[in-house]
Amino acid sequence: MSDSSSNSEHSIREKINLETAQINWLDLQTFYARGQVLVVSDNLDLVDVAVKLRNDDSAQFEKWLEEDAVSYVKDEQALQWYKNKKYLWAVVVFPWVLVQDKAS
Repeated sequence: MSDSSSNSEHSIREKINLETAQINWLDLQTFYARGQVLVVSDNLDLVDVAVKLRNDDSAQFEKWLEEDAVSYVKDEQALQWYKNKKYLWAVVVFPWVLVQDKAS
């Protein structure tokens, strides 16, 4: 990897990291209703997943989807988060919102 592409990926990673925050699931209902929320397994780094999505690494995403490491939020999970007014780590990689339920 060249220095410029390495620096570019580092810049993207820094930008995404700064945009990552905790948000209440109640505030994500519109995105969930549109099917734009993906849940990231707590075995993965949320920022790493966002960088791969931002860089359009479809091969890696297909692998994660097959392994259920990244998936659409299941209705049962969404309902539980709604009832508990759960806070999740989240980051937007338009048009997607990636969320992760990390233990505090």
